[in-house]
Amino acid sequence: MPAPGPAAAMGVLIGAGDISTCKNSNDDGTARLLDQHDGVVFTTGDNVYENGTAQEFQDCYGPTWGRHRDRTRPSPGNHEYETAGAAGYFSYFGSNAGPSALGYYSYDVAGWHVVALNSNIAAREGSAQYQWLRADLASNLTACAAAYWHHPLFSSGDHGNYSVMRSMWRLLQENGVDVVISGHDHDYERFGPQTADGQPDAERGIRQFVVGTGGKSLDVFKRIQPNSEVRDSSTYGVFKLTLRSAGYDWEFIPVAGGRFRDSGSDVCR
Repeated sequence: MPAPGPAAAMGVLIGAGDISTCKNSNDDGTARLLDQHDGVVFTTGDNVYENGTAQEFQDCYGPTWGRHRDRTRPSPGNHEYETAGAAGYFSYFGSNAGPSALGYYSYDVAGWHVVALNSNIAAREGSAQYQWLRADLASNLTACAAAYWHHPLFSSGDHGNYSVMRSMWRLLQENGVDVVISGHDHDYERFGPQTADGQPDAERGIRQFVVGTGGKSLDVFKRIQPNSEVRDSSTYGVFKLTLRSAGYDWEFIPVAGGRFRDSGSDVCR
């Protein structure tokens, strides 16, 4: 695939989902990777198990990934909503999680527009979140853009495809978004660029990464989906997206002792 062009300045998004539990210390290894890299830390939901309570955030997430709370722009997962209204999540992350009780917001990094969405609430066409996204993308026209949320539209993992986000994907594609990152399935998977209906489209499709490798556990793949290019369910790690003016580099970074890696580059659409 073509290499991205030169950039005057680069930014970095680095993170994962399905992260912390007080029942094991796997998230310590992934947090150590964050210690070694600058940039914005993103999360793709299920930040802490089992119920996303304030106490769990303090005791389980805080000592590891919590070291980077000030530079974290999170998204919520279904386990956050085991606490009513994801109150523990919104209290812990504060303004970094966007407007309280919504769970969706946007920001800019190195000329890229980045959108964090909430796949736990209404997201179909006509919903408040959909209307917000349409207005947000219309008022933030950039050459490159990315989005992330918890439940993947496409996945070969345990939970499979989550069709609720199809309308959002279509809206993102219509507005030229280049990359989508999700979690929920406890594995790593890279898809080729595709449409909301799963059709390969190298020119206009969105490339999706599933990164549920933050530390909770790892699960086996169930049904390999079309357009799935790379998969691994044996390695904890974080995903690094280097943002260039006209393209991006991706890298899956394993914890110490992990042998799986994935990396590559592409241009923005």
